Amino acid sequence: MVKREHGHISAILLAVLVTVLWSSSFVLIKAGLKQMPVLLFAGLRYFIAFLVLLPFVVFSPERMRAVQELGTRDWIRVLSLGVLFYTCTQGASFIGLSLLPAVTVSLLLSFTPFIVAFSGMALLSERPTVTKWVGILLFAAGIVVYFFPVSIPKNQLFGLIVVAFGVFVNAGSSILGRSINREKRIQPLVLTVLSMGFGSVLLLISGIAVSGIPGLSLKSWSIILWLAVVNTALAFTLWNHTLRTLQALESSIINNTMLFQVAVLAWVFLGEAMTVKQIIGTVVSGTAAVVVQLRTPRRRVPDA
Repeated sequence: MVKREHGHISAILLAVLVTVLWSSSFVLIKAGLKQMPVLLFAGLRYFIAFLVLLPFVVFSPERMRAVQELGTRDWIRVLSLGVLFYTCTQGASFIGLSLLPAVTVSLLLSFTPFIVAFSGMALLSERPTVTKWVGILLFAAGIVVYFFPVSIPKNQLFGLIVVAFGVFVNAGSSILGRSINREKRIQPLVLTVLSMGFGSVLLLISGIAVSGIPGLSLKSWSIILWLAVVNTALAFTLWNHTLRTLQALESSIINNTMLFQVAVLAWVFLGEAMTVKQIIGTVVSGTAAVVVQLRTPRRRVPDA
C-alpha cells in the first residue's frame, strides 16, 4: 500500500513538472518570435521533436510491424490527426502568441475541453450533465469578466480569430485522437510519431514558403532545440507515463493548472501584468475547466 501511494505521489509530481515545462513553452515561444518567422519556428520545433522520437519506432521491430499493418483507413485517420493537431492547432497557437498576450492565448485554449465535452451531443447522442452546464456557464462568465469592457485593437482581433480557429481544430483533433486510441489498434507512440511527422512537415513547408530560410542565431536554435527535445519529445513521453497511474480527472486538474502557471510566468518573464479583473476572470475560467470534466459517478445496479 505504501509503495502504491509513493508511486501515485511520484506520478503527480512528474505530471506537475510536465505542465511547468509546457507552461514555459508560452514564454519561450514569445521570446523566440522576436527573432524567428512564426510558421518556420513552429515547424522546426515539431519536426525536430519528430526526429528525436522517430528512432524509438524505427528500431523497434514490434512498432515497425505495427506501422506495416496499418490499413488505408488507419493512415487517413493518422494523417488527418497530424494536420489537425500539429499543422493547424500549433500553427494557430504560434500565430496567436505573435499577436496576443500569452495569458490570453492560454485562456482561449482552455476552452477546448468544453467543445470536446459537448461534442458528444451531436456525435454520440450524449446529453450533457448538470455539472457540464454549470461548467460552461462558469467559463462564459470568466471570459466576460476577463475581456469586459470589450476594447480589442485590430491586430489582436485577428489574433483572437486565429486562436479561436485553433481551439475548434484542437477540439476536433482531441475527438479524433480519442476515437483512434479507444480502438487500441495503433500504439500511442506510433500514433504520435506518424501524426507529428506528417503535421510538422506540412507546417515546416508552409513556413519556408512564407518566409524562406533565414539565418538563425545561436539563441534561436537553443530555444528551438529546448522546445523540441525537452518540452515536446521528453514532456509528452513523461506525460504518457503518468497516465498509467493517474486517473483521467487527476490528469485533467493538473493539466488545467497551466492556465495559472502561464499567467505567473508571463508576468515574471514577459512583464505581462494582469489586472484584478483579469485575474478573477482567469480563476473563474480555470475552475470551470475542471468542473466541466468532472464525471458523474454511475449508479451501481443491485445484483438480482
